[in-house]
Amino acid sequence: MSLNNSQYDALMRQYNQKQLKHKHEQRDRIRIAYKRIPRLQEIDNEIASLSLKKARALLMPSSSADFNLSDEIETLSKERRTLLLRNGFPADYLELHYDCPHCKDTGYVDNQKCSCFRKAAVDLLYTQSNIREILEVENFENFTFQYYSEEVKNPATGLNALETARDAYFKCWDFIDNFASHPAGIFFYGDTGVGKTYLSHCIAKELIQRSYFVLYFSSFDLFDLLAKNTFKKDTAASDMAEYIANCDLLIIDDLGTELVNSFVASQLFFCVNERIINHKSTIISTNLTMENFLETYSERIFSRISSNYTMLKLIGNDIRIQKKLLGGK
Repeated sequence: MSLNNSQYDALMRQYNQKQLKHKHEQRDRIRIAYKRIPRLQEIDNEIASLSLKKARALLMPSSSADFNLSDEIETLSKERRTLLLRNGFPADYLELHYDCPHCKDTGYVDNQKCSCFRKAAVDLLYTQSNIREILEVENFENFTFQYYSEEVKNPATGLNALETARDAYFKCWDFIDNFASHPAGIFFYGDTGVGKTYLSHCIAKELIQRSYFVLYFSSFDLFDLLAKNTFKKDTAASDMAEYIANCDLLIIDDLGTELVNSFVASQLFFCVNERIINHKSTIISTNLTMENFLETYSERIFSRISSNYTMLKLIGNDIRIQKKLLGGK
């Protein structure tokens, strides 16, 4: 996953700002602690003196007796921790604190990009910023079955809209709970307004909270970005294309609303196929019927999806219209 130079520099500036911020905060804490417990400053001065004394002993053995520096520092450190705790401070109050303890706000662990760097990169490249606001509303906490009728039935399964929604709901949770050990796909289909996108958002919110990398695209935006990457060699699009291939979960919403041509069909197959091969999870939602899907794309694409994804058809009356009739509730 690559960033262009300006994007990389922007992220590293953020890390530098974090380091400076935490150094200032540490200095403020030290000032407060020294004022309240003067012995702490004496301890720190003694530790600094011991280090110099040890260096002299190593360079000029005849000038002073050698000693175990680690033992001496540990004794003083124990006294420091005891004083801090006795006076109501945390034991690590004087230490430098970090937003990310793994990389210590450098962005790297053992010369590899830290997970926090990858998250920051996704945030930087995430063109669909409105999804974050949507997830505050559309999530499992706000999910309700009240808009699914017991009267509307699926003749193919014999289940009504409510039963169908409950089945989809629990399969979504199975998808989430088994996400780490069992990468998979979900294909939501059904009429407009029956909750396909909402359930996709619910899954996205849960997985983001579990620190997975989730990317959401409308089908139009996805294929527009892939076209820019292919034909215009757009640097930002190229970077994002890397994330499309490698993110933990890719959500493609409203498939079938884009202008379908041979390029779109080939890119969809490539995207679906590559993510299956690489054991990456994908969610696709569409208003198309299975017959229309076959006509619009190809049997090859349908075969890959139907044999590797959980197919979830939602039925019922348009929830958006029902909410409007209820005054937006």
